[in-house]
Amino acid sequence: MIKVLLVEDNPHDALLMRRMLNGAAAGKCDMTLETCMADATRYLLDHTVDVVILDLGLPDASGLAAVRQMLAAAPLVPVVVLTGRNDDQLATQALRAGAQDFLVKGEIAAGMLLRALRYAIERKSLEEKLFLEQERGQVTLNSIGDAVVCTDNAGLVTFFNLTAEGLTGLTMAEAIGRPIDESLHLTDESGVAISLRPGARDAAPPLGAKFNASAMIRRANGQSVAVDYNGARILGRDGAGIGAVYVLRDMTAPRALAAKMAHLAQHDSLTGLPNRVLLTDRIRRAIAIAPRHARQPGVLFLDLDGFKHVNDSLGHLVGDQLLQSVASRLTACVRGSDTVSRLGGDEFVVLLAEMARPEDAATAAVRMLEAVGEPHLIDEHELHITTSIGISLYPDDGADAGTLIKNADTAMYQAKAQGRKNYRFFEPAMNFRAVERQAIEEGLRRAAERNELSLHFQPKVDLANRSVRSAEALIRWRHPVLGDMPPVKFISVAEDCGLIVPLGRWVLREACAQAKAWIDAGMALDTIAVNVSAMEFQNERFVDEVMETLAVTGLAPERLELELTESVLMKHTKLAAQTLSALRAAGVRLAIDDFGTGYSSLSYLTRFPVDTLKIDQSFIRQISATQPETAIISAVLGIARSLRLRVVAEGVETASELEFLERFGCDEAQGFYFSEPLPAAAFAAWVARHERQDTKHYVSQK
Repeated sequence: MIKVLLVEDNPHDALLMRRMLNGAAAGKCDMTLETCMADATRYLLDHTVDVVILDLGLPDASGLAAVRQMLAAAPLVPVVVLTGRNDDQLATQALRAGAQDFLVKGEIAAGMLLRALRYAIERKSLEEKLFLEQERGQVTLNSIGDAVVCTDNAGLVTFFNLTAEGLTGLTMAEAIGRPIDESLHLTDESGVAISLRPGARDAAPPLGAKFNASAMIRRANGQSVAVDYNGARILGRDGAGIGAVYVLRDMTAPRALAAKMAHLAQHDSLTGLPNRVLLTDRIRRAIAIAPRHARQPGVLFLDLDGFKHVNDSLGHLVGDQLLQSVASRLTACVRGSDTVSRLGGDEFVVLLAEMARPEDAATAAVRMLEAVGEPHLIDEHELHITTSIGISLYPDDGADAGTLIKNADTAMYQAKAQGRKNYRFFEPAMNFRAVERQAIEEGLRRAAERNELSLHFQPKVDLANRSVRSAEALIRWRHPVLGDMPPVKFISVAEDCGLIVPLGRWVLREACAQAKAWIDAGMALDTIAVNVSAMEFQNERFVDEVMETLAVTGLAPERLELELTESVLMKHTKLAAQTLSALRAAGVRLAIDDFGTGYSSLSYLTRFPVDTLKIDQSFIRQISATQPETAIISAVLGIARSLRLRVVAEGVETASELEFLERFGCDEAQGFYFSEPLPAAAFAAWVARHERQDTKHYVSQK
């Protein structure tokens, strides 16, 4: 059913139109009549129609004004106008104004009328669809992030989306109708102009093919922007070209991101220095050109001494700033042709690309040792660290980057073992030591679970009555391949690789359990002494772990004595005092081990709640040799008595040493003069024999 609104003030014409529609549509047409524009617009407010037949000679509206009023009242409804025989010009104007068709009064046939109405409805529907498609396309093109520019066959701009406006600095009004090359000022990377006019080499190719290219575009304000662009010909129904479309993408951000990613892939994010990837490439290049330039590349491997202490005590932010400070100083020590690289953590590698002689590497190493050793002022902290340096030279110490770095690393460990703040050149013999060290580290990681670890115990003898009331627990390790490993050989490795903490926990647990077993068996053992490393002591849960171990093993706190070196206590005096106070409050006894080899500041003794001083065996060795050492020992013994501290002498091996210590009032002694460290069963047997012996046994040995 077609709903028709007829707006006609002539009753005769209206009746004629109704009869023709009824006759032609055979009941499929419903017509409503209104005689003026006002009534028609009111009707349209409440009703929907499919088509309007409009007389251009209404009493309240006529001509083009009537067409415009009707289109305003029903913009989505097709309008067919009625005109007189001599109104061709008016009819044409009506069509341009938006009418779909016109009918001439007196020349209308019933079939033609119905067909005209149907065509009008279809054309209006197609117009709306086309409008929606165009609107959708316009919105889409203005919404995308790429610039879109269209031209006709003459190369004149026919479309310019909003992104194109932003990219070029031109408005659509300024660009439309202008030659494409005036709207898009493109150049290649060398500055040569790129033309997109029809027929130009860079213009869109024929037959709808696409291409991609990079260019620079000069904006209206003179600024140049990097772009990627592609273009394609627009073809008509017959396959002939009717224009072109160009799509341009601003590549400023993507190229900046790509450059940043490329930089990050080859540089350390914290210091900005080259990383291992870039360092390796530069070493390869240095090796490649070395014969041509008669130069010798050298690789320096640096590891910071004391950095972990800074990181743990002051935090990672200060640690990061310290690494940046070190990076800056190392960079200042080398030439522009050299490379300072950070491998990670506190490890740096320096490539000296063009050395004239090996001595140049030593000179550079000394310069770096001095630069790193100068105080670093960071966040009001004056930080003091040093570095150890290993040096490898091409081609003697390696023919490729990996070998040179590895051998420099090996030499660095040797420098660190010699006292730190030192440098060493690589020597082939170092490889054996490096392999051995690696074997030690790997073995240590599984030594406990394989039952390769054990404790030996060395008695401490009370010099007043020769009784044995305490012992020191000392770790021993039998490597399945390397055999018995002295502690001096594996303890430093455990400290370097972080295994000293679990190792220390194992020693504490085993020592407490063994002491409890001896006491339960009737041994008169007052204390068991256990050494504590710096890493264990600095652990924030150290006190809790000690108390948990005592609880698990059942050993009374006063039966445990923890031995710490002066250097451990003096690094963090405030934290050390708090930790020691907590342990002392719980009943644990405390001793300063190797006294005299560290800070040796007796004033610090009043700050720490310690019970015992252990004089280092290096002083005991000198008792019978020189007077100064004996004076130091006698002074320490006197001060210890005034502070009510018990004094233990380590490493006593001769009767003369024992006699001296007795004369000056030393409380206890341990050493080979009495017994070497013994396994648990042997120690228990030794104590039993000792208790049965006459105390004069030792006097007879003097």
